[in-house]
Amino acid sequence: MKIDNTISSLSGLKKKIRKIAVLGGAAWKEEDEPYRDAFETAKLLAKNGYEVVNGGGPGVMKAATLGAQAGYGKTLAITYHPNKIKRHYEGVDPKNTFDEEIITLDYFDRTKILLQNTDLHIIFNGSIGTLSEFGMTWISSWIHDPNKKPIVLFGKFWEKLIYLMKNEMYLEDGEEKLLEICTTPEEVLSYIQGLEK
Repeated sequence: MKIDNTISSLSGLKKKIRKIAVLGGAAWKEEDEPYRDAFETAKLLAKNGYEVVNGGGPGVMKAATLGAQAGYGKTLAITYHPNKIKRHYEGVDPKNTFDEEIITLDYFDRTKILLQNTDLHIIFNGSIGTLSEFGMTWISSWIHDPNKKPIVLFGKFWEKLIYLMKNEMYLEDGEEKLLEICTTPEEVLSYIQGLEK
């Protein structure tokens, strides 16, 4: 009986968020809105003590690293080093100068390890690689509920995509509630801090 009481009291505690995954398109350039949004979000998160984690590539990944460094924060990259050139893989960006690296030899391992080693995931606009990461984090959180990892979708455009999924696909009750749409870095920070209270 004493053990049961201890377990139930611990289950009510909020988990401390330390490492935040930043996911999004590799093709975005410095002048593109998703790049700028990722930079500013990572900078704000780093200023508030969060470690920023990404895939070590260009685009949103590089923006996240540079933003975190501008906020004097720590960065970790989970990189993929294929055994031969992959025509449609962006590779590791030499200008993405992260503090620490975990090397993987498989694309799906990179995503899995990145998601497993972070406490919250922020997804910016991107292409099919971003969609695969979104799908992996969403189903993983759903399967592991109540030990889910929060998912932030950055940008108003996500509302249309979720609306289409709800109306054209089959979503179970509660699946959509795993997602939080934010449109500014300040909203992201506020949401995260609210989770920790």
